[in-house]
Order: sequence, then structure tokens, then C-alpha cells
Amino acid sequence: MDQKIAASQMADDSFENDSNMAAQSNPSSSLATKLVNGAIAGVVGTLVIFPIDMVKTRLQNQRVGTNGQLPYSGGIDCFRKIVAKEGFKGLYRGLVPNLIGVTPEKAIKLAVNDLAREKLARRLNVPSDKLPTAYGMLAGATAGFCQVIATNPMEIVKIRMQVAGSSSLPGTPKPSALQIVKELGPRGMYRGTPATLLRDVPFSIMFFPLHAYLKQVFSPSDGSTSFGAVFGSGVLAGAFAAAAVTPSDVVKTRLQVASKQGDKAVTGVLPCFRQIIAQEGPGALFRGAGQRAMIVAPLFGLALLTYEVQQKLMAGKI
Repeated sequence: MDQKIAASQMADDSFENDSNMAAQSNPSSSLATKLVNGAIAGVVGTLVIFPIDMVKTRLQNQRVGTNGQLPYSGGIDCFRKIVAKEGFKGLYRGLVPNLIGVTPEKAIKLAVNDLAREKLARRLNVPSDKLPTAYGMLAGATAGFCQVIATNPMEIVKIRMQVAGSSSLPGTPKPSALQIVKELGPRGMYRGTPATLLRDVPFSIMFFPLHAYLKQVFSPSDGSTSFGAVFGSGVLAGAFAAAAVTPSDVVKTRLQVASKQGDKAVTGVLPCFRQIIAQEGPGALFRGAGQRAMIVAPLFGLALLTYEVQQKLMAGKI
């Protein structure tokens, strides 16, 4: 009798476990949850760091003037001149289209990487946080490639709005996001896409595996993961990866602004790269690297922290 009861309980437990596994493997609900979490995480991070992004864009797009000097001597000088000429509102020019764009962008980036890591981990029969580095890089590359669908249109509108304040006289009307979208058209919204891919795919290849490794390093020996470890690893991995791909970001910025400024000579990634080297020297490719690291480091630290908190809340671990 006891053996029958035990067998019945084992069968029930087996059915319950199979049901739980089926529910967890449901790609639609799992992906939907990850997309929502990623979108919220992206918005939180963007609101905090947007003024630094404005400074970075202005520094990367500046050219030597008729007096033989650059408009800005550095990040602090650029910040002061923006505030003096355009007010504090000028630091947030392009924020709305950026928020509209960053919602699907971060949703795709974080969710696709997370989902790819989980699928690869199941195939290798290892925990997702123990995924070999090569597979972590593959998951990151997939996420970086997919996110460009949302990234490129969002960034070209944001950059056009950010640059508008420096290229117009005080008091003149600035273009709205809708005006820029109409001017560019569907094809123009993807101007500079190769450069965006050359930035975002290598970034994700470096960032996500490095973040996973550092998170383990900073976590306690009992296997738990603290929020401090998530934030700290995101900041360090973001700063390193952002600085490393700055040349691609500079080229992307120039290409996305070029047609607005009438620069007909620049028509592709390689010509733009060569032009920068020839006219401004190799150092120009890393212009704004410090500001870019200052943007991406806290952005991804906050985004990953927000993402982690939401994941644990939904799993009932908080």
C-alpha cells in the first residue's frame, strides 16, 4: 500500500515538473516578459545619462573652424557652451525620440541576449551563468545584430536634433523629431547602418561575456548574486566595451550627420574612416571616448540592475 502511494506521488511530482518545464520553455511568454523588462531598464538608464550623450555627440561631430581651432576644448567646455547658448533644455534635445527608440532597442538587446544564453545553455546542459565564453560571445553578437533594427532610426533622429543646436543661430527654430523623420524618409532612417553594426555587434560580443564573468568574480562564494555585483560588473564591462568601439561610433555619427551638413564626399564607412584619418589624424577616431564610456557604463549598469530586479520580482525571489 505504501509503495503504491509513493509511486502515485512520484508520478504526480513528475507530471508537475514536466508542466513547470513546459511553462518555462514557452518562448512567447518568456520572450515577452524579457522584452518588457528590457524596455523599462533602457528607459531608466537613458533618463539618467542623456546630458552626457549630448556632449559626446557634439564632441564627435565637431570640425576645425575657420580660425583653425575646434569649437570645444573638451567635455566640460562643451557642456558649459551648450548650457550658455541653449540653456539646460539644450542638454536634453532629442530625448523624446531617444526614449521612443531606446524602449525597443534595449528590450531587444537585453532580451535576445538573455534568451540566446538560455537556449545555448540548455543545448550544452550547463547553467546560463556558466556558459562558455565563446557561446556567450555568440549570444551577444546575436543581440547586437538584432538591436540595430531599432537602434539606427532612433540614433539618427537623436543625433540630428543634438547637432541642430550647434549649427543654428540663437533664437532660430530647431527641427522637431517628426520633421527629421519626414526629411529622411524610410531609407534615410537607416543611413549609417553598416557603421552601427560595426559598433553594436563587437560591443555586445565584448560586453555580455565580460559582464557575466565579472558578475561571478564580484559575487559571494555561496553562489548568490548581489545587486552590487550586477551593477558593478555592468559599469566596468560597459566602460571597456564602449571605449573599444569608439572609432565605429565616430564614423557612424559623421555618416548620420553628413547629408544634413552637405558633406557629399562621405558615402560609406571606409571612405569616412579614411577621410577622418587624413584630415584629422588617428586621434579623432577616439574623440568622445571618455564621454562615451561615461554614458554606457552607468547606462548599462542601471539597465542591468533594473532588469535583474524585475526578473527576481517576477520569479518571487524578492
